[in-house]
Amino acid sequence: MTSIDPAAQPAGPFDPPGVTWDRVSPRLITARLVVLALTFGLPLVACAVVAALVTPWVWIPAGVLAALLLWTVLLVPRQVRAMGYAERDDDLLIRKGILFRQLVVVPYGRMQFVDVEAGPLDRKLDIAKVQLHTAAASTDAVIPGLAPDEAERLRDRLTARGEARLAGL
Repeated sequence: MTSIDPAAQPAGPFDPPGVTWDRVSPRLITARLVVLALTFGLPLVACAVVAALVTPWVWIPAGVLAALLLWTVLLVPRQVRAMGYAERDDDLLIRKGILFRQLVVVPYGRMQFVDVEAGPLDRKLDIAKVQLHTAAASTDAVIPGLAPDEAERLRDRLTARGEARLAGL
């Protein structure tokens, strides 16, 4: 877990003053690139085979897929570096996005339960995802790419803080 110095960040609606952001693991970059390679790489290979064996006009969609793959490979590391979370006394802040930035503020008293998830690729890369559930169905409070120990610590801490807020302590 690395922290981002609040003094080095410009103030604004997405960077509240005095907040020290914790970053997600850089292993999330690898996880996302593997998924992108499967998503774009397999159709790209199929287009190349069809273009070589059947008709050359299929090189056009292959080129488009190659350009999209290259663009996303360049974009994913920046997206992961832009992700962060911060625990404050009364709420949890989660931010993400480069072009379309988003800051989610989840008051501890509104949390209903906290999930920790890790799929096969996540387990292989030693990362997990923490998801917070609130009464609002539209809340997108997810922190992907955490080390399993940090995910467990965050789950326990958020659960304890949520129970304390619900009990009125």
